[in-house]
Amino acid sequence: MLLRRICQFLMIYALGVSLLLALKYAINLSDYMIPGLTILWKTFHEVPGRYLKEVFDTLSVAVIGQLLSIILALLIGIIGRQATWFGSFIKVAAYNVQAYPIVAIAPIIFILLGDGFISRLLIAAMICYFPLLLSVVGIMSEPVPEIEHFYRQTGRMRWQLEVKIRAFENLSKLTTVIAGSATLAMAGTIVAEFIAASAGIGYSIRIALYQSDLAKILVALFMIGITLSVYQGLLEWGGQLVKMFVRR
Repeated sequence: MLLRRICQFLMIYALGVSLLLALKYAINLSDYMIPGLTILWKTFHEVPGRYLKEVFDTLSVAVIGQLLSIILALLIGIIGRQATWFGSFIKVAAYNVQAYPIVAIAPIIFILLGDGFISRLLIAAMICYFPLLLSVVGIMSEPVPEIEHFYRQTGRMRWQLEVKIRAFENLSKLTTVIAGSATLAMAGTIVAEFIAASAGIGYSIRIALYQSDLAKILVALFMIGITLSVYQGLLEWGGQLVKMFVRR
């Protein structure tokens, strides 16, 4: 699973670079516009150590942001699972938070909190949380009649048991959406770093953009893709272990 994800990324990355080089040589663009293989190779040898450190810095923020978004989505999903006034209010309030583009809110966050760790973490969590919320609310709001009916008839149904039943019956969906949310958490952190942060790989991409250095941007994208592929592969592997353990 992990090897498959890495191979898939390498194929996509190689295809993208090949298309760029084909465009470069087809219309005879200069190395300033699209770097040649020699410049790419040289850049890959010059910046990988620094970029890898920055990618791990970004990943650490993304992982914490993803964890916070998972906890928040689970809390709202559990509270809003019932078709009561309060449950509906919680869901509507949670949805309305996402009505505003994060890119528009990000400057306000940076003005209030500065360009440190907290700002990056908050933006990463906000971008990651909404898809998780939709899935969790959908799962927690959908009864499992063939199982829940028995416990309701015997008077043994409690909200904790209801949550466990619905989570267990939809375990595959939960693990899939959690693994998929890693991409959004990483993207959210990079967006935060690109806008106004002073650390992380998004900040380095912004510097490379100001310098019109496409080679450094391509190296940064390679580092991001490899790291994210490994992280998602580990999440999927962990999800498989959880499903095997729970179903025993």
